[in-house]
Amino acid sequence: MAVVEADLKKGKQAVSSNQKLSLLEKVSYGLGDAGSNLIYTVITTYLTFYFTDVYGLGAAAVGTLMLIARFVDMIDSPIFGVLIDRTNTKWGKSRPWILWSSFPFAIVSILLFMGPELSASGKLAYAYIFYIAANVLYAAVNNPLTTMLPSMSSDVQERTVANTFRMIGGQVGGLIVNLTLLPLVAYFGAGNQQKGFFYTMTLFAIVGLILFIVTFLNTRERVQNIAGQDQSLSVKESLKAIKGNRPWMAVSLLGIVFFLMYIMKLSAGIYYMTYTLEKPEIVSLVNTLSMVTVLGMLAVPFLSKRFSKKSLIITGIGINIIGQLIIYVGGHNVAMIILGTIVGGIGLGLPGGLLFALMADTVDYGEWKSGIRAQGILVSAAGIGIKLGSGLGSAIPAWLLAAGGYVAKQKQTDSALQMITLNYIWLPIVFSVLSILIMVFIYKWDKPHNEIVAELEARRAQV
Repeated sequence: MAVVEADLKKGKQAVSSNQKLSLLEKVSYGLGDAGSNLIYTVITTYLTFYFTDVYGLGAAAVGTLMLIARFVDMIDSPIFGVLIDRTNTKWGKSRPWILWSSFPFAIVSILLFMGPELSASGKLAYAYIFYIAANVLYAAVNNPLTTMLPSMSSDVQERTVANTFRMIGGQVGGLIVNLTLLPLVAYFGAGNQQKGFFYTMTLFAIVGLILFIVTFLNTRERVQNIAGQDQSLSVKESLKAIKGNRPWMAVSLLGIVFFLMYIMKLSAGIYYMTYTLEKPEIVSLVNTLSMVTVLGMLAVPFLSKRFSKKSLIITGIGINIIGQLIIYVGGHNVAMIILGTIVGGIGLGLPGGLLFALMADTVDYGEWKSGIRAQGILVSAAGIGIKLGSGLGSAIPAWLLAAGGYVAKQKQTDSALQMITLNYIWLPIVFSVLSILIMVFIYKWDKPHNEIVAELEARRAQV
């Protein structure tokens, strides 16, 4: 028993002394998500509107496109996870994928908004090709950002702080998009929205590419598998880390439901402001204010020292529900909508700042349970949930708009307005409640996470 305690103590000391991350590395890690969101926020928040109101595609067709693309993502994410687990380079397993994937992701994202003049079927085919390609390449560059986190440090608090930098970086990227996109579209387009979207996306993609390179250059992978750093895992071995990994199953479910809610609200906002409130001029303001999630994220490193990730996520989602109810009670009162957006945004900062840290934690649990550290397959497979949720969050609003008789650039019928309200207010509340239920009843550990990490470090010290 004394030997075990000594080994645990030795493991804890190794974590605390050898795997601290510099400020430069944390900032650089955050810039990777800033680069991702400079590009991907345009896609998640404005692409549905671009396809329906600028490029002239039908709402139902767009909804189906969004969902099909997510089913493709359900295939590509685990493939990238396996490839990452089997990658061994002087740069590590995850980092090289950021380098290899960032340039094609930037190019394809630009082409997605090029909007060539084609027949109706040609436009739809073009949208399918480049939207799916953009999502596959997003997985190729963004999955490594997530799989890299458990390899940067075994220190749970260091990972939580690094993840907070990442989430803040992502929010800053999204904030820049929401503050500047529509003004830039107007500036570059000079009355031509198609031209404006294309040149604006080109600008964001170039800046995003530069930030990806900064992330690659200034981050490192340190944590070794107990069996050795150069281990290349087979698919069968990687899957062992999933078997019996209840925290991973809960995080995967949470990814589906939480991102369904989050993307649904983001994509529905422009319709709610434009057609329900008849105040299109406040779209940029409300979307920008939703980025106050960064305030909740800033609190994560401090709150996580006193409260569990589970309790913080439940609290944050509960605050978001309050924000949604404020928006509903406010009706057409812009001040109440702004207040509800701020309250909900701050609440969402807690789960937003912790979800990817939870994914990293499940890697530790899988290694503790199976002896296999398979961050690639675990994180990428959990990412399937996020992508499925994001796809449904884009598809469901589009389908409901079509079911309500939505017609672009026209005064909407009562049924269409009801669907817009359902998308923006009520369904996000429903999925928020489901997220809380997942955390309360499914997310459970066999023993405290810090004890599991200490045991893993003790095992590594004996190898």
